[in-house]
Amino acid sequence: MGGDWVGQTIPLIATAEAADAPVGLLENLFRAIVLGFVQGMTEFLPISSTAHLKVVPVALGWGDPGVTYTAVIQLGSIAAVLWYFWDDLTQITRGAIAAIAQKNYQAQDFRMAVGIALGTIPIVVFGLGIKIFIPDYDNSPMRWMSTIAIVSIVMALLLGLSEKVGRRKRQFDDLETRDGILMGLAQTLALIPGVSRSGSTLTAGLFMGLERATAARFSFLLGIPAITLAGLVELQSLLESGFGEIGALPLVVAILSSALFSYLAIAGLLRYLKTRNTWVFVWYRLGFGVVILLGIAMNWISAR
Repeated sequence: MGGDWVGQTIPLIATAEAADAPVGLLENLFRAIVLGFVQGMTEFLPISSTAHLKVVPVALGWGDPGVTYTAVIQLGSIAAVLWYFWDDLTQITRGAIAAIAQKNYQAQDFRMAVGIALGTIPIVVFGLGIKIFIPDYDNSPMRWMSTIAIVSIVMALLLGLSEKVGRRKRQFDDLETRDGILMGLAQTLALIPGVSRSGSTLTAGLFMGLERATAARFSFLLGIPAITLAGLVELQSLLESGFGEIGALPLVVAILSSALFSYLAIAGLLRYLKTRNTWVFVWYRLGFGVVILLGIAMNWISAR
């Protein structure tokens, strides 16, 4: 594939002339399903959905769908995590309200709710900072292919280190407010494509001594406010400016596809981490970064 495709934003639905052709519409719906699959299968695995949503469509010759599209289809992932963790969320909410009424601020549900709330603040602040100070974020060095490759390798090494030194003794009932704050700070790193929100928080959780499945489960809960806010902000911008070449139908299909595959990824990862380690993701991330760097070195893709 030539480097000319890299950095271009290719519409998921063809131009007005092509949109009238059934084949064009079907092709763009197919692209929407594929990108929803990529989003769903990578959002909750520690391998960076943002990076894959740029690299995969570029590799397929579709171009970079852009930050707005990437954020909006994450709403499908939010629907999936709400569906999967509805009982946990209900318990935490009711428990926190009861704790406030009883002034029992040491209750675990209250501490978890506060931890999630405080852990969300850093990524909101830094996310707003990016929108204000880096208006052309789509084309900034943070989203370059070379950046994604290097960051993926670095985060792979950190995840591997956390596997080596983490004690993995603390369970879900042992979570405290500070865990939410620390994992929330780690979550801000995910603003750089290639880091992975679930990867950075899972790594932080292992360093803090959490058991693997517990770290992943809390990572999912912590990500709900951040991903929801990002998706709604971009969706509002999209509604105000009009869907344009993106097309409402392909976007809806992508969100539904994202929701389905996100649910499968959540269930699969939690089941996997109950009995196995994260080394498969370490090696995958190393390979992912190396392949991108080789592609750049061979001039198959642009460094940007």
